[in-house]
Amino acid sequence: MTTRFPTTLSRALALASSAVVLASCGADEEPEQTGEEPLPAPSASEFPEPGESLGELLARVGETNEVVAAPSGGVFVPGQSRFGFGLFDVAGPQIDDADVAVYAAEGASGKPQGPFPARVEDLSTQPAYTAESADEETDATSVYVSDIPLDEPGEWRMVAVIREPSGEMSATYFTTSVEVTEYPDIPAPGQQAPEVSTPTLDEVGDPTEIDTRVPPSTMHGDDLADVLGKQPVVLLFATPALCQTRVCGPVVDVAEQVKAEYGDEAAFIHMEIYEDNVFDLENLRPQVKAYGLPSEPWLFVIDKEGEVKTRIEGAFSVEELEDALEPLVG
Repeated sequence: MTTRFPTTLSRALALASSAVVLASCGADEEPEQTGEEPLPAPSASEFPEPGESLGELLARVGETNEVVAAPSGGVFVPGQSRFGFGLFDVAGPQIDDADVAVYAAEGASGKPQGPFPARVEDLSTQPAYTAESADEETDATSVYVSDIPLDEPGEWRMVAVIREPSGEMSATYFTTSVEVTEYPDIPAPGQQAPEVSTPTLDEVGDPTEIDTRVPPSTMHGDDLADVLGKQPVVLLFATPALCQTRVCGPVVDVAEQVKAEYGDEAAFIHMEIYEDNVFDLENLRPQVKAYGLPSEPWLFVIDKEGEVKTRIEGAFSVEELEDALEPLVG
């Protein structure tokens, strides 16, 4: 499965329920965190053994139709995978404080693996770095992340088991399975980042030509072709105003906050998705094509030798970006 724009999460939610779309993933309450620390994953011992099949697991735990679980990305390669996902109440609001674990099975009849408990990565930022265009009613507030060994290529099916404070549990299938395969066109950790030129403010003059954020981000001072292989680089492909998953705005804000701390030690580059900032699936910017991206947003953290050290599809937190960047600076 190659996920084309719009990305998996928005499509899955639209299919799951007309009341649950990614544009509805903002909760009514203010986030309790400020992007500093994730909520730790619960203990695997708090969740049941996987059993012989995902269907048997759901029958044993009890299937719920009150929660929608959807992956936040669609690119998975064989091996250990960062599996990001969202949980949503069927009425629309995002659920961002659940104890949840993922179970994964290869194909329709594979024996489940798990549980893989999920931590909650907070997408909020300090007010100084939150865009004026941010929307509390629509922008994502958090992402769940499990580390799952998807060792074999092919279709994998997923179940989320949610544990209430009382100890009661319920389970639901994810809205879509994932296809594990190679994506040779997307630079992977350990590979050299493609050397392409990225537009700068000096070249265009008007930042709105290369940025849909309000106000435009401050990450247009460096051309990737000038800094690649000379210093660490944070390269973020995202389109805040045209994002189909409502996480592009939050991740640009996340990068802005991290840039305030590390901007003297690394180049931060924000790259928009569509030519002329017009939503058109047939008119992607050449830099997006050069990196082989089938979805958005994407983060690449690159060392001073030009090697990709971290890549993340979809939402990520301040702490995740800091953890990826810190070994490369100083």
